Amino acid sequence: MQVITIETPSLGDRSYIVHDGTVGLVIDPQRDIERLIERAEEVGIAISHVAETHVHNDYVSGGLSLARITGATYLHAADEPLCFDYHAVRDGDTVEIGKMRVEVRHTPGHTPHHLSYVVVAEGEPPAVFTGGSMLYGTVGRTDLISADATDELTHAQYRSVHALADALPDDTLVYPTHGFGSFCASASSDMESDGTLATERRANLALTATDESTFVNELIAGLDAFPKYYAQMGPLNTAGATAVDLSPPAEVDPVELARRIHRGEWVVDMRKRREFASSHIAGTIGIELADGFSTYLGWLLPWGMPVTLLADSRDEIAEAQRQLARIGVDRPTGAAHGGLDAWAHDADRSSYAVATFGDLAGEVDPRIIDTRRNNEYADGHIDGSTHIPLHELLGRLLEVPDEPVHVHCQSGYRASIAASLLDRAGHDVVLIDDDFDNAANAGLTITRAD
Repeated sequence: MQVITIETPSLGDRSYIVHDGTVGLVIDPQRDIERLIERAEEVGIAISHVAETHVHNDYVSGGLSLARITGATYLHAADEPLCFDYHAVRDGDTVEIGKMRVEVRHTPGHTPHHLSYVVVAEGEPPAVFTGGSMLYGTVGRTDLISADATDELTHAQYRSVHALADALPDDTLVYPTHGFGSFCASASSDMESDGTLATERRANLALTATDESTFVNELIAGLDAFPKYYAQMGPLNTAGATAVDLSPPAEVDPVELARRIHRGEWVVDMRKRREFASSHIAGTIGIELADGFSTYLGWLLPWGMPVTLLADSRDEIAEAQRQLARIGVDRPTGAAHGGLDAWAHDADRSSYAVATFGDLAGEVDPRIIDTRRNNEYADGHIDGSTHIPLHELLGRLLEVPDEPVHVHCQSGYRASIAASLLDRAGHDVVLIDDDFDNAANAGLTITRAD
């Protein structure tokens, strides 16, 4: 039995191919399935089965498309109200795949019908694919279905993780889908995991909590905001996502670009954040093309709003398009490449200053906006700062003072998006592009929330 891991850093998730050298099972595939097909071809195996651990909330699944293209059997929880044909499986079912036996376990918590898959091959340690149930050091969050269901699902999550741990040996290899930066993960453990169940017994929050009630209270207390676009993922995956179209978007010339900005559409400049701050077309939004690009664009974008992408190169446009397709933003309404001078021509330009926390310490009574999430702010913030999490900024623009404001986050990435939004709204803004750990070193007073 061999396991191939397909990482998607932009969403903090992993997909897997587990195979016996001849046939393989794909678990929790992302929408851009050619990565999986290519890896299967590289090792010379046929994809005979595709399985989902749950109806995903943080990305559009490629499972249905992959099963149709390869002719694979598509495994999904029998109790999910899905709108397409699939092979229904329940707790206790087994599926034979070549030399491997797949045992289905119902592990509710992250979602009500969540499944984990234990894969067994003779003479080898078991492998358990846990989706959003048991993660490395922690568990999947339990508040994505509804606020009313959170308490019940958190209790279920505790019991599911314990049931898995009680049923499997220490040398079991654990392969979660979430937990690598995904907002589907909950609070993390301080201990590193080596991917074995033995380590999880010592590191996992569910397995080290003193009792179920303590675990439930601590987990729920630590839950924070999650991306707004999650609300769209469940319905898309329940209906059955269509195949992705990654053909290049239409090229947009400077005149049409100006029209789109005037109409209030989202025109997103994906250059490095300091380049954007130095000079950009007035009315554009700066979201640097990095691992967080699709997460934060999807979080902030009004669903259905037309998006035009600006980048230095065609390759960057293609990468952004791939990231966005994974969260259901299928077709940008246009794109332009070649750099600022190619897009702008006679367009009005804007800019704003960039500073560090050391520079901020020299200011007299600066107005500071902290754009981090609630739990980060509570752990420590600059005394006197105003807390407006990035995902709330567009709804709280009236709270931003008319005087110059300094904007920061943990590393500068989120603050750069906030700065661009404030600049677009006409505010005088300074981007603090610095690590928050440097704030105290610069002599700024750090306070914890009450």
